[in-house]
Amino acid sequence: MRLRLDITKLDHKLSVAGQISIDDITEIATAGYRSIICNRPDYEGGENQPGSEELEAAAKLLGITFVYLPIRIGSIPTERAEAFQKLMVELPKPVLAFCGSGMRATALYGMTQQNVQGGPEAQESVVATCDWDNAFDVVVVGGGSAGIGVTASLLKRRPTLRIAIIEPSGKHYYQPAWTLVGAGAYDIAETVKPMVDIIPRNAEWIQIAASGFDPEHNRVHLSDGRVIGYRQLIVCPGIRLAWEKIEGLEETLGKNGVTSNYQYDLAPYTWSLVKELKAGKAIFTQPPMPIKCAGAPQKAMYLSCDHWMRAQCLENMDVEFNTATAVLFGVADFVPPLMDYVRRYHAKLVFNSNLVKVDGNKKIAYFENKGNDGTVTLEAKPFDMLHVTPSQVAPDFLRDSPLADAGGFCKVNEKTLQHTDYPNVFSLGDACSSPNTKTATAARKQIVVVAENLLAAKEDRELTAFYDGYGACPLTVENGKVILAEFGFGGKLLPTFPLDPTVPRKLNWFLKTTVFPWIYWNGMLKGKEWFACPGKLR
Repeated sequence: MRLRLDITKLDHKLSVAGQISIDDITEIATAGYRSIICNRPDYEGGENQPGSEELEAAAKLLGITFVYLPIRIGSIPTERAEAFQKLMVELPKPVLAFCGSGMRATALYGMTQQNVQGGPEAQESVVATCDWDNAFDVVVVGGGSAGIGVTASLLKRRPTLRIAIIEPSGKHYYQPAWTLVGAGAYDIAETVKPMVDIIPRNAEWIQIAASGFDPEHNRVHLSDGRVIGYRQLIVCPGIRLAWEKIEGLEETLGKNGVTSNYQYDLAPYTWSLVKELKAGKAIFTQPPMPIKCAGAPQKAMYLSCDHWMRAQCLENMDVEFNTATAVLFGVADFVPPLMDYVRRYHAKLVFNSNLVKVDGNKKIAYFENKGNDGTVTLEAKPFDMLHVTPSQVAPDFLRDSPLADAGGFCKVNEKTLQHTDYPNVFSLGDACSSPNTKTATAARKQIVVVAENLLAAKEDRELTAFYDGYGACPLTVENGKVILAEFGFGGKLLPTFPLDPTVPRKLNWFLKTTVFPWIYWNGMLKGKEWFACPGKLR
């Protein structure tokens, strides 16, 4: 009799299959199977997965022996393989073993065969080379805006996809508002939610850190030793704040007047410093690129200066912006209006100046200044307030993997966001090598490109969606006005609205403080792709 199940016969005693249903058991009995081994943990696939007790009850009614031997996805413990081998001796034959896809059951069979033929060393070899392709349709590494958003968009397109999100954090943050928090214009509590409330329904959350990639065998290694298999992989673990690159910084963060809006618990300290400081030296820094939201370092300066101006103490302040770059902003069209505010606040700009050391107790910051002739000199500057933007790098487990480019970021075609060496791998967000600005708005556009192109690759269709480099940087130049900088590759202006994008507007402040956060939580993270239609490759 031909079964609806896709069953693979391994030998005359054992066959394997993917997840079975209650209705399948009658056909399994009719086909002559006398025993069933369930290797899939209960509810691994969600509430719709039948439980082992239900399956056992149905099997017993038909005279089939049913055994529950759950195996978590990843490396199989030796004792589980030994238990499986013992069952294969004791159970009535033939036996049908099943899991989510049949791969774990197949791996158990291979381990028992090696155990008989070659002992523990051969058994370990089988574990190492086991193919986990069918464990998940898609594995998403990273539960930030890119990871949650692309998972939600994929599930809206294909609800039956089995997707795992690998993310160790129990909280999800709306980071674009931290600059506002540092200016007393936003409640820090409104920027965080429990991760469990953000993970899309029907996606599986694996709350552990990734530790490495094995794209040759379609596997992701986890920090607890497990190995997760995939058919397709999306890499979006974000970017790491490398505080350690500035000597002495970590010891003084959050005290001695040293702060940063780039960290959740430090943004309120920024506002505390700004409120309390009535006179003195305030230094704002920007490291070499790449960094998240290239406008954020100077936004902190503008909002602080606006407060001091309103408090009528700006004339007592010595404000300085030290940037390791050679320009104020990377898109030339926005430099003139920004310079108007620099002059308005009497701020001093110091280009090619990189913060390398902080002595918090003495309140001295040390900068390496690069001259026009290439010479580098070290300069010490006293401060009363120091707002630091840390250096930012790709996560170590990505940087040290075959997926990385020379800079450590996931190497992709900048238009399709598909990996240039591994066609079943895609990347988006801050960890991707595309030369766009690293912002949540960039991820919003990239999400649709990855979702459409990943499914096209899955279904052997041509990749047609392309990313144009779009990113947006709402430059908060004063409390109540924002320059909404929207641009793509090459600095091409890509304004959403038919207004001069270089003009500071109250409307843009409303968008920044009210509309954008609402769209983020209720749209982007839920698979709603408003204003995010991608271009099409010809």
